[in-house]
Amino acid sequence: MGKIILASSSPRRRELLKKTKYEFEIIPSPYIEDHTRTDFSYEFIENLAVNKVLAVVPILKEPAVILGADTVVVLDNKILGKPKDRAEAFQMLKNLSGKTHSVVTGIAVYNTTNKELKQTSVTSYVEFEPLTDEQIYFYIDTYKPLDKAGSYGIQEMPAGYIKGYKGSLENIIGLDTKTALDLLKNITK
Repeated sequence: MGKIILASSSPRRRELLKKTKYEFEIIPSPYIEDHTRTDFSYEFIENLAVNKVLAVVPILKEPAVILGADTVVVLDNKILGKPKDRAEAFQMLKNLSGKTHSVVTGIAVYNTTNKELKQTSVTSYVEFEPLTDEQIYFYIDTYKPLDKAGSYGIQEMPAGYIKGYKGSLENIIGLDTKTALDLLKNITK
C-alpha cells in the first residue's frame, strides 16, 4: 500500500489508529474549515474530510495514501462544532442535556499515485442524562473540552452524564477504525 499519512492533528484519531496494525505518519492538514455553516448534510461533512486530505497532497515529497476525517456533533440537524469559549461550551452541553444527538464522521482516503479517492461517513447516536448547570461547569472546568466537537469527549465523561449510545464508540471519539481500514484496504495499491 505504501506510506499512510494521517491528515489530522487530533490526538484521539492518532491513538485510535495506533491500535491497528498499520504504521502511519502524521501530517496535519492545513485546510481551513468553514465554521460559519451550521446546517448538517452528509455531503458537507464528507467534503470536509476530502478537503483535509487534498490539502496535504502539495506538502508530500513522495507517493502516499492519505487518510483524513472530520467529526461533528449534530443536534436537530444543526452542527455543533468546537466551542469558542467556556460560555459556548456551556450552551452546547445545556442543549445536549437530556437529549439524543448524532455524531457523524466523514472519512476520506486518497492515493496520490493514481489519484483514487474514496469517501464515506459513519453515524452514531449519544443520549445524555439531564445535566445540572453545576455538572456542566464541573465537566468544562475539569476536562477543558474546547478542542472537541459538541464540547465533550465521551471517553472522559464522568459517570451519570451519558445515558447510552448506539453505533461505533470509536466514531464518537473521532474515527471508526473499521470503516477507515476498509477504505484503506479497498483503495487501489
